[in-house]
Amino acid sequence: MAKAHLKAMGDRAKDVAFDPSAGSWIERSLFGHRKLIVLLCTAVTLLLGWQALHIRLNASYENMIPTGHPYIQNYLANKNSLAQEFQGNVVRIVVENTKGSIIDPRYIEALKQINDVTFLMEGIDRQFMKSIWTPGTRWSEVTEEGFASGPVLPDEYDGSPETLEQLQRNIQRAGIVGQLVANDFRSTIILAPLLEKDTNTGEPLDYGRLSDRLEELRARFDRDGIRIHITGFAKIVGDLIQGLQQMLFFFGIAIVIASVLVYWYTRCVRSTFLVVACSLIAVVWQLGLLPLFGYALDPYSILVPFLVFAIGMSHGAQKMNGVMQDIGRGMPKLIAARQTFRRLFIAGFTALMCDAVGFGVLLIIQIRVIQDLAIMASIGVAVLTFTNLILLPILLSYTGVNAQAAERSLRSETEALAGTEKHVVWRFLDLFTRRGWAILAVSVAAVVTVGGWFESHKLQIGDLDPGAPELRADSRYNQDNAYLISHYNMSSDMLVAMVKTTPGTCASYDSLLRMDSMETALRKLPGVTATNSLAGMSRLMQTALNEGSLKWYELTPNQLTLNQMTSMVPVDLVGRNCEQTPVVVSLADHKAATLERVVSTVESFRAQDTAESKLLLAAGNAGIEAATNIVVKETSRSMLLWVYAAVILLCFITFRSWQAVVCAVLPLVVTSILGEALMVHLNIGVKVATLPVIALGVGIGVDYALYVLSIVLAALRAGMTLSTAYYQALLFTGKVVMLTGFTLAIGVATWVFSPIKFQADMGLMLAFMFLWNMLGALVLLPALAYFLLPR
Repeated sequence: MAKAHLKAMGDRAKDVAFDPSAGSWIERSLFGHRKLIVLLCTAVTLLLGWQALHIRLNASYENMIPTGHPYIQNYLANKNSLAQEFQGNVVRIVVENTKGSIIDPRYIEALKQINDVTFLMEGIDRQFMKSIWTPGTRWSEVTEEGFASGPVLPDEYDGSPETLEQLQRNIQRAGIVGQLVANDFRSTIILAPLLEKDTNTGEPLDYGRLSDRLEELRARFDRDGIRIHITGFAKIVGDLIQGLQQMLFFFGIAIVIASVLVYWYTRCVRSTFLVVACSLIAVVWQLGLLPLFGYALDPYSILVPFLVFAIGMSHGAQKMNGVMQDIGRGMPKLIAARQTFRRLFIAGFTALMCDAVGFGVLLIIQIRVIQDLAIMASIGVAVLTFTNLILLPILLSYTGVNAQAAERSLRSETEALAGTEKHVVWRFLDLFTRRGWAILAVSVAAVVTVGGWFESHKLQIGDLDPGAPELRADSRYNQDNAYLISHYNMSSDMLVAMVKTTPGTCASYDSLLRMDSMETALRKLPGVTATNSLAGMSRLMQTALNEGSLKWYELTPNQLTLNQMTSMVPVDLVGRNCEQTPVVVSLADHKAATLERVVSTVESFRAQDTAESKLLLAAGNAGIEAATNIVVKETSRSMLLWVYAAVILLCFITFRSWQAVVCAVLPLVVTSILGEALMVHLNIGVKVATLPVIALGVGIGVDYALYVLSIVLAALRAGMTLSTAYYQALLFTGKVVMLTGFTLAIGVATWVFSPIKFQADMGLMLAFMFLWNMLGALVLLPALAYFLLPR
């Protein structure tokens, strides 16, 4: 009976006169110039494919910071007056002697060689580099004959016991124990500030190349009792770039899984190949356009090409399914392609516009790396309009699909129409168009959403783990960072407040007293390991000038005495022209809670500002991250609201029905809330790396609802019942929604095995959003339609 019905449908399809002049002018123009479009797309693919070979993978420290925030503006305005080590972009190379103390000629010689190699590296700001081998590292003390000072490493050093003893004494007199020398005297630090641009080429510093040089240094010297530990932004980025090969491997797995499952669904090689090929062509076009526009991929935007591929697969599978079903009904392949284009172009275009809005709204976040990601992704979505909404149907109009695959794709529909029982999955989903099950679905969704809402309130801004949360806890970088924290009073996380005074008055008693009080308050905070400032050093100098008597460990309200103390303090803590002095706060980590406590404490002292003395935040890598967290917190909610506002507007323009808009958008709201609750459960904070995914879940998720709802509304307007209309939508677009949801979720779920924690977290988040958006479109949408859509 089913075969007879299929033959009858084919006969009717062949008898229908298809008017080539019908359809929109877009359809007529495109299908009237098919060969020209294919040739143009081929030429563009070859050109942009060649251009994509020139794309760079790099990162920029300044692109990671919110330059519009007052803290960052303070930092940039006073950057030249700060020592390089307080500016944030610093590499710390810790050289450990695993066989004993650093007071060892073999160790000192190895340190000299490492120091020299580091000094000659491209990208190192050599004039501000520090170690016990650099002449700028000096000791000072007060003697019976007056003030004495000299380099920590004696000029006459020759490795003899006498000069080694002198070196140890100089280290203690220099006050660098816990700073450049470990508390246990088993390691020292080479502190290497970085330049933003290569001095030879003028190009932005290549962090991947610098990281490779650092690894070569590690491989060369990490032996015979010497162990190298390296920390800093450059090393984090370098490790992420190094992990690109693993990222590409998992991307490849996701593409293979998508291809296999699409073929399993279609049983047609040519249509599967075209869907995957057009989605990959979109990625090629996107990567080829980026160098033309002056963009480079960074570790945080490396996910964008896969997202473009995923969106392309979703739209491509819908087009392929429509053509396959129409050919199964007996239509010629050209007519089938045009009919599918006609039915799905508006839904597909609206969905892509929603995707573009989801990306584009990220531009409101004043952090360059997120804005670049938004532009890159928007370019990818614009490309998909050509490759998957236009090129794919045109290619299918030439190739068609396998006849057996076409018949198979339509079999469930013809059997249902011929009176055969529906498939068990369709029967189950159809239950949600009925009152009892619709109430159940909406009630469960409401309960889950309320629970997720309360859980999402625990979501924190910023990093929630010490070290580099983008990397695994047992990664080499995080092990190196843990060593630094446990053996030094300082760490790789440093927040710097700046006291701005009129020139020459940085040592005023009131200003020093405020610094001293602030240091005392900061040292009491959990997570603060040490503080340093002109006030603290003036106390030490006062004691030193009075035979080390602790009763002089005070700030004397005598300006001449304070000025004398200032002249002996290292220039890094005085600043240029004695008008800007830093208060340096070393932190055990840069967790969000730690930064909030420190910033809140410093802000409380700003109430004491006067016309002559102002307290400014913030420099140092932790200070910059604190500003970044504030910007993310202020804009994350407004960003999400703008995304929803734009999606609602586009859906209303498409459907002209507020009830349909509610049906499409409410499932996305549920997914957003549950996604934030999942982030709490996975201990993931909202930050530069994760913020885009929250917005993308809305833009990408609406694709499923649009394809299902467009068919449901058309059928309802034709007089069908909701059950029949939803069943038609399931057969035509719903099963492809299910296919792409599971396919993409399985593909990205494999990322949990990645050595890069950032990629693993994003894989879990994306898999969750793909699945929940799919379930929302197939379960919650028909339940809402029962209550909202007019019959």
